Amino acid sequence: MHNPTAGAAASKAKVGSSQPSEASFKRKRGVFQKDLQHMMYGFGDDPNPLPETVALVEDIVVEYVTDMVHKAQDIASRRGKLLTEDFLFLIRKDLPKLHRCTELLSMNEELKQARKAFEVDEEKLATND
Repeated sequence: MHNPTAGAAASKAKVGSSQPSEASFKRKRGVFQKDLQHMMYGFGDDPNPLPETVALVEDIVVEYVTDMVHKAQDIASRRGKLLTEDFLFLIRKDLPKLHRCTELLSMNEELKQARKAFEVDEEKLATND
C-alpha cells in the first residue's frame, strides 16, 4: 500500500537542500516544564501540577507557536524577511492578545533604551577616571 503523505514529505526534502530533515526537528520534551508550571500556578492551578498535565500544556503551546511561525513565514515569504508585524497581523482579530503583544513590545523597547542609556553612563564614568 502506498503512503501519499510519506511521498509528499520525501518530495519536499531535496538532496543537498539547506533545509533540515524532519528528524532534526525532534524536540526535547520538558524544556518548558518549570516555566509552564509557574505560569499554570499563576493562572490558578496547583503549585505542583501533574506531570501529564504539564506535558499536555507544553504540547499545546509548542504546536500553537509552531503553527503561528509557519503562518508568519508564509506571510513573510513574499517580502523575504520575517518581521514582528507578521505575527501582529496574524493575531489582529484577537484584540486582547494584540493589545498585550503591543504592550510587551513597547515595554521591551523601553528596556532596550534604558540599558543603552545605562551603558553610555558607565562609559562616561570609565573615561572620567
